[in-house]
Formats: sequence, structure tokens, C-alpha cells
Amino acid sequence: MRLLLALLLSITAFVGFDAAPAAPAERRKVIIDQDAFENPNLQCILMLLQDPSVEVLGITTVSGDGWAPEETAETLRMLELVQRTDIPVAQGAIYPLVNTQARNKLREASYSPMPYKGAWMESWPSYNTLKRRQTHAPDVIPPMAEGMPATKPDPRSAAQFMIDMTRKYPGQITILAMGPLTNLALAQRLDDGFAGRVKELMTEGGVMLPPEIDKPLDQFAEQAAYAPRMSINHFWDPEATRIVFTSPWPQLTLVTNDASRQNIADGPLFAKATASGRPVAHYLSMIAEPGYPLWDETAVSVWLDPSIVTRQTQLAMDVDLMPGASYGALLTWAPGKGPHLGERDVRVVLGVDDARVRTKFVDLLKR
Repeated sequence: MRLLLALLLSITAFVGFDAAPAAPAERRKVIIDQDAFENPNLQCILMLLQDPSVEVLGITTVSGDGWAPEETAETLRMLELVQRTDIPVAQGAIYPLVNTQARNKLREASYSPMPYKGAWMESWPSYNTLKRRQTHAPDVIPPMAEGMPATKPDPRSAAQFMIDMTRKYPGQITILAMGPLTNLALAQRLDDGFAGRVKELMTEGGVMLPPEIDKPLDQFAEQAAYAPRMSINHFWDPEATRIVFTSPWPQLTLVTNDASRQNIADGPLFAKATASGRPVAHYLSMIAEPGYPLWDETAVSVWLDPSIVTRQTQLAMDVDLMPGASYGALLTWAPGKGPHLGERDVRVVLGVDDARVRTKFVDLLKR
């Protein structure tokens, strides 16, 4: 009898142990550093908010495609409408470290107009085929169709917010920087241990593969075709780009526009993503505009699932700071073969599985 009782107790203990719920996997921590202007720059944020394996510690804004004050307001309003006001938003740099609109105009006067220059655009030329917001001064926040936000941004600057978070979670945070790199450069100069505490920095921009220049070009392809190494995320603030590309990140990845420029967000893609009518899908239906390549959405997808990458390489990388036609252009060498002036090897993503990017976009945003 005692032997039977002991056997029953041991079986019960074993079954109880086996049936105990597994500890939940720790979510991947991320800070989104973004020029959050118009729908393409907001959709990638929504993807990260919707992934249950991701903990978004905060969103930091930086001027680039638009001006940071307007981007901050738009991001805050987006979070209200998708019921995620728990996410802090810290406004970052309005202006580049050195570059200015006046300097850019002088450059254009000498070396021809640039097809696209983000917040410095003074009007939308005839080659633009998409509905774009009217250009305005940096401190203007024009009325938004979705309404103005009631919530306020975090009182810290974007740079200080990132410094504080990396001190709190050293070695645990990925920063996804999908706009100009001014905030990151400021954080590194304020705290020279900042880059070393980041788990990974993933950035977006630039064209490495020769585009086809003998075919009709839309407003996005024109810049890449005639000046392939010139990307707004780099030429907006070349000095910041230099600081970032020469800082000691444990891992630095650049997802190029080569990986996304042929993958266009179209009506059928948005129809699938908005069909559920849930808060995020409903917000997407308010802002979505077909015709943009899935630039930042591709970068987010690469971070969420690295297996979608089909083509990548390693390059030593820096940026041209010499005044002239190539000011702000990316410079590249074979790994370890640069001039050894602080440039570092960068993982460069050149191609992805486009269909899987589209599937991930729909799966996350329809939830």
C-alpha cells in the first residue's frame, strides 16, 4: 500500500511539473527612431506595435521627410487612435547638425536640382504623382484630417530618451532608425558609451545596385537612378551620418532601398490589411495611399524575421563630407579595406523575399 501511494504521488508530481505553464518568452526591446511623416513612415511603426514578440520602449522623431514637430503630433494622434498611448514619444532634432536648407540650395545651384529633398521641398513638381501634404515652415503643425492629439510628448529630447533607455536596459535594445541619423549622433556625442550599450542598430536607405536608367522613372526612382549613393536619410545630415557610421555599435545593419524599391504598396495590399476593421486596420484605412514602395516596412520585416533576406553583403562604409555634388553620398569599400579613419564594416541588405514582406505587413496590421 505504501509503495502504491508513493508511486501515485510521484506520478502526480511528474504530471504537475509537466503541465506547468512555460514562462513567457521575453519580448525583444526596440526604440523606433523615425521621420514619422505621411503614411509610409507610420505603417512600419504600426507593424512593430502589433507584433506580440516586440516591446516598443518608445518612438523618437527626427526631421527628414517632414519636420519633427508635425511628425510628433502625427505620431501622438496615431497612438491615440490605435489605443496605444502607453508608448512614449520624444521629439528629436528639427535641424541637421551642420547642413541647412540654404546650403542645399547653393549645392543645387551649382550641381542641378535634387528630385527629392524631404522637408526642404518648397513645392511638389510635375513628376510627383501622389497626394502630398503642403510644404510649410519647420515650426508649423497644420491641421490634420484625423484630428490634433490631446496627449503630450515625453519631456526629454529624443537623444536623452535613448540614452536613458540604454542605461536602463544595457545590451538589450535594438534601435530601428529609418530616417536621418541626427538623434543618434547627438546621443553618441552626449554619451560616448551610448553606442556600445545598444544591442543592434538597424538603419534604412541608400542604393548600392545600379538602377535601370533607360526606362521611365517615377518620382522615387529618379533620385536613385541619377545619384544612387544619395539618400535623404544620409544627405539630410551628412555629419550625423559620419558620426553614426564611425561609432562602436555591436552590430550595424543597413537595409538599402534596393531591397524594397520594386515592392509597391497597392490597393489590394491595403484592402487585405484593413479588412478586419479593428483599430489599427481602421486607422490604416484613413491614412493609406497606394503607390509608395515598402521602404521602412521592409526594414522592419528584416528585423522581425531575418530569414526573409535573400541577398546581403558586408561593406566598410562612410559618407562624403567634401563640399560638392557628392556631399552626403555613401562611400563604400570592401570589408576592412577603407582608409581606416573610423569607418566600420556594415551588414548591407540588398534583397528580400517581397511576397513575405507583404504577407507580414497584412498579418500584423489586420489584427
